[in-house]
Amino acid sequence: MSRSPLDDSPASDFAWARFRRMMRWWALASVLIAAAALAWFWSGLGLVSIHFYIAAALGIAAMTMMTGALMSLLFLSSGSGHDEAVRDWERDGD
Repeated sequence: MSRSPLDDSPASDFAWARFRRMMRWWALASVLIAAAALAWFWSGLGLVSIHFYIAAALGIAAMTMMTGALMSLLFLSSGSGHDEAVRDWERDGD
């Protein structure tokens, strides 16, 4: 396997700073999406149970953060050149 651009400290620092910046935006988005969903539930259902609203908020926020983390890692890997550094053993042989 050839060296990854993420092995280089300045490139790695830039890539991880970009990842953290994207995750901060995803955290804000997850809070806004969870709040919008809770408002929608409240308008349609009223006060069902506080446990329902807590579980819904945590579930929606966790799902949104996981989606954001996976998408951000995909962009980190592709944007840093890390994907190109991986060797295809089946195509290249030994």
